[in-house]
Amino acid sequence: MASLSPEEENFVRLNLLLTGISPRAVRTLFDYEFAPVCLDATLKKEFNKLRDLQKKRVINQSQWNLLTPRFPDSPDSKNFDVTLMSLLLRNLTTIAPPHGGYDNLPSSSETTPAADLARIKYYRNVLAHLDDGNIQNTEFSAAWDDITGVSSI
Repeated sequence: MASLSPEEENFVRLNLLLTGISPRAVRTLFDYEFAPVCLDATLKKEFNKLRDLQKKRVINQSQWNLLTPRFPDSPDSKNFDVTLMSLLLRNLTTIAPPHGGYDNLPSSSETTPAADLARIKYYRNVLAHLDDGNIQNTEFSAAWDDITGVSSI
């Protein structure tokens, strides 16, 4: 097997950080905002808002099925991915969005939970749109420092 170039290693490391570790950080915040024992009741209380998000195609059918499982099952954050948890945190809590919104990379001085969610979203999107699976060392260092600094979640 051929060895990876440093740029390919950077891609793999950042990918592992964003797919293996950051979901746990997001889930910690999610479970703090939506206590697991109350999740089902909270989602039922917010049913109309969730239905509106589904009608606007913000929530897809697969996500809807996780939010509204058939009896006797109940929703469980362990089954939610980062996208769904972030969507619910953005739309069902009073967490104020970062200054530049959720679609832009927040400044490193912005250390709110919302800014941390935006950072994770930003870098996941960067990885998803890389064609060659390479990240230069300077870009990797900046991204790594930015993501691992996500401490307020």
